[in-house]
Amino acid sequence: MRILVLGGTSFVGRAIVEDALRTGAEVTLFGRGRTGTDLFPDLPRLVGDRDTGDHAALRDGSWDAVVDVSGYLPQQVGQAMDALGERVGRYLFVSSHAVYQRTGVAPGSDESTPRRAPVRHVRHTADLDDDTYGPAKVACEDDVLARHGSRATIVRPGKVAGPHDPSDMFTYWVRRAARGGRVALPADPEQPVQIIDSRDLARLVVQLLVDDRGGAFHAVGPAEPTTLGDLIETCARVAGSRVEIVPVSPPPGQLPPLFPLVRTNWPSQQRSSARARAAGLPATLLEVTAADVLAWDRARGEPPLTRGFTPQQEQALLTR
Repeated sequence: MRILVLGGTSFVGRAIVEDALRTGAEVTLFGRGRTGTDLFPDLPRLVGDRDTGDHAALRDGSWDAVVDVSGYLPQQVGQAMDALGERVGRYLFVSSHAVYQRTGVAPGSDESTPRRAPVRHVRHTADLDDDTYGPAKVACEDDVLARHGSRATIVRPGKVAGPHDPSDMFTYWVRRAARGGRVALPADPEQPVQIIDSRDLARLVVQLLVDDRGGAFHAVGPAEPTTLGDLIETCARVAGSRVEIVPVSPPPGQLPPLFPLVRTNWPSQQRSSARARAAGLPATLLEVTAADVLAWDRARGEPPLTRGFTPQQEQALLTR
């Protein structure tokens, strides 16, 4: 199978490329040539820039499938589809759970959950925010389905975790739990939480291509329901440390934005993975994901994180 990956050298794309190569697929990469330049030296690379609309490198060649990991705006996706024309078989678009409406959703919701209204006015990825990111993905989904019909596949991941994760959302808790001691949690420890191992997501994507399967699929994990408190305890157990989880309430305006894995909308962390599991989504144990992230984080020297409390902020809250 010949697969074109639009954005295959960062976190999720990297995992997809690795899994595709494992199955013997012939993979071509398209990107700006700035990320992961040392990865996959033997693979053909097409250079372009989706932010500027440069998709000229896609005008030659043909592939059995394309995996769009780096499409965030409908014009990006539309320009890629225009450049590729009919020279691709299946178009698999990696979307997001942010496409769904935020209210009126019950636990166990599936892929038929109502989506938000599409947004098309945002011109640059840097301008996306919490109000426009999901709706822009809705517009992308709509355009892929309109163009490719039964040859379109939509994968909607929840929070993705694993080695090479640039978001720090899961890494924060892995590193914090490894330090042990009293852990400040600005949430209810019973809050449900869903994360998907990047390698499980990659396996689902490649299996859907191998099976030539269309439709929409939730990519969520772990296989067994868990809570944020349990996740922190699991990370500590893997690291050989002990933690005491202390729920805290930061003063108004003092909670860092997008605090790792904290969500007030609990049903959004209880979506059904049944359809994806039936299609081949694996179930890596949370302990394995945590252990691999811990080892990766330590190997890279534990650089400063961009999310969560600083040690000083946490200590101040624990003292309060």
